[in-house]
Amino acid sequence: MAKRISTQEKILNAAEALFAEQGFEQTSLRQITTEAEVNLASVNYHFGSKKSLIQAVMARYLEVFMPSLQTELEQLAATGNFSTREVFNCFRKPLSDMGQVRKHGPTLFLSLLGFAYAEIQGHLRRYTMEHFGDVIALLLETLHQANPQLSPVDMFWRLHFVLGATVFAQVSGPALREIAAADFGEAVAADQVIDRLIPFLAGGVDATTDSPVAQ
Repeated sequence: MAKRISTQEKILNAAEALFAEQGFEQTSLRQITTEAEVNLASVNYHFGSKKSLIQAVMARYLEVFMPSLQTELEQLAATGNFSTREVFNCFRKPLSDMGQVRKHGPTLFLSLLGFAYAEIQGHLRRYTMEHFGDVIALLLETLHQANPQLSPVDMFWRLHFVLGATVFAQVSGPALREIAAADFGEAVAADQVIDRLIPFLAGGVDATTDSPVAQ
């Protein structure tokens, strides 16, 4: 017998699908209620506002992703000596764990994350820092240990470039794999894209810093 889905879960599932496809700003509550086959009062009752609904959608992923990442980073930090590439390897299991949240979880999560940054969803940043700020701090500390030559502002820019490249690689993964197969005869599974990505990300963060060009 199929498990009955609650009204709250219907709303979350509909919102997640629409947010991941067209972004937070372009998705209206009317679209969500139509997709979920509920009325607006149900959304207000369970979530109170669109911002709270967005946070609830992200929370389903972050509550799995962040503790998993924390565990991986703590284990690496305990070794005392590590590279940038090893830091980024810590993301493998947490991203894989997203499949426990939803089918195609890693792609959905990164798509949502990409829209969150592209659309400057400041409330999501505040939510994340409030609930998982210790994990973010641990990540930054670990990366600074691997790259003591980088200033905080250099690290800021490089981490955001890392996020952009990661979101692109995951969201565009199917198209990239098709091109690789057609042009190079290379068969790449979805979960192997990360193997191509991590050396690129680590190399970008490790790159020598040039002085800013004078204006």
